[in-house]
Amino acid sequence: MKKVASVLFAASLTVSGLAACSTGNKEEPSTAKKGGVTTIEFWAAPNPTQQVYWKEVAEKFTKENPDIKVNVSPMKESPTSEASIQSAIAGKSAPTMSENINRGFAAQLSESKALVPLDTLDGWDDVKKSRNMTETMKAWKFADGHQYVLPIYSNAMLFGWRLDILKELGYNEPPKTYSEMLDVAKKLKAKYPDKYLWAKADLADPTSWKRWFDFFMLYDAASNGNKFVEGTKFTGNQKAGEQVLGLMDDLRKSNALLTRQAKDPFESGLGIFVDVGPWTIPYWADKFPNMKFNETYTLTPPPVPDGTDTKDVKTFADTKGLVIYASATKEQQKAAMKFINWVYSKPENDVKWLEKTSLPPARDDLTTNDAFKAFFDKNPALQPYAAAVPNGIPPMDNSKYNDIQTFIGQQAFNPVVKGEKDPKTGWKDMQQAIKGALK
Repeated sequence: MKKVASVLFAASLTVSGLAACSTGNKEEPSTAKKGGVTTIEFWAAPNPTQQVYWKEVAEKFTKENPDIKVNVSPMKESPTSEASIQSAIAGKSAPTMSENINRGFAAQLSESKALVPLDTLDGWDDVKKSRNMTETMKAWKFADGHQYVLPIYSNAMLFGWRLDILKELGYNEPPKTYSEMLDVAKKLKAKYPDKYLWAKADLADPTSWKRWFDFFMLYDAASNGNKFVEGTKFTGNQKAGEQVLGLMDDLRKSNALLTRQAKDPFESGLGIFVDVGPWTIPYWADKFPNMKFNETYTLTPPPVPDGTDTKDVKTFADTKGLVIYASATKEQQKAAMKFINWVYSKPENDVKWLEKTSLPPARDDLTTNDAFKAFFDKNPALQPYAAAVPNGIPPMDNSKYNDIQTFIGQQAFNPVVKGEKDPKTGWKDMQQAIKGALK
């Protein structure tokens, strides 16, 4: 999990200075089309399994489309993949397309006119339809109305509950609402005074990316996926935000939060509730074989405020996707879209992706398409993630998201968790700080 966290932190680095050099030279490079063959450069994520996948599908595509050659190479991580992309754009050596782009970084690139709006290219609607991702794509529309990223995978984050301990407390299933959650906390402390409902040091840490895995999971659920920030405007839902902060305040008052460092708190049973990504499942299978799905633990969407619908609950999604760079020639852009259409018109390509990476494809039909049945039958703990994909809310599309999320922690979430502010004051202070940053 630390590895994933470090990758997400790297993605939060601010990119600047692109505006003057992002569009590059529109002259068609001599290598772009030669002998009737259009060559496109594709940068894969610095992950060996993803590189293998893209090389295999590119080779198969070229066999069927000999007029297009797709060169796949890994993007550099020096010092980060985002920095290497920035450097390539500045040096007018950006690829035609790449994966591994999250929505916040895409917002920075789109502000600098470094990306092609995918919805302006012929074939875009065909991709959404053939891949069955209309619902998933709704949350990806940017503030200017365009779509700059085709999400490849969506890790819709879920919460894990220690089912064995819940049963000891008299519950056969996890709570779905805040009042039910507080009732669990009360009974937990009565039976096990040394245990906590949520034991996680990150709750008191203002580091920006950490808000994806606590505040935004709860906020997306409470607000039904409210965008929080749109363009240069703060559009946060005050009622939902104060409800989330109120929950944390109530848990604190119940002595149900532990914010000091502890080794494997969920696995050891010190805490009974924690955010869980799909990457955790194979980690548990390897390091904690006693963690059995639907025996030791179970997975659920975030709890919601009382009176809120408990079906189709929204949650934060750790998700990345494909972009096409504005420096690509029109011929390369057309070829890139043809490649994208070819890849995603075949469910078997997403099946192959899932088998190689264990990252849930960003499509609406993972639980209903028979092509994926065999995989999920073998991996039942990943089924809840497949079901949650259409309800996943990606990171905000704002170039200042790093500052904004730092303010959420500094001004609201952390001080409420520590008992230093009440929920209303925390929300008010956070809103003021964010509005100042957006000016």
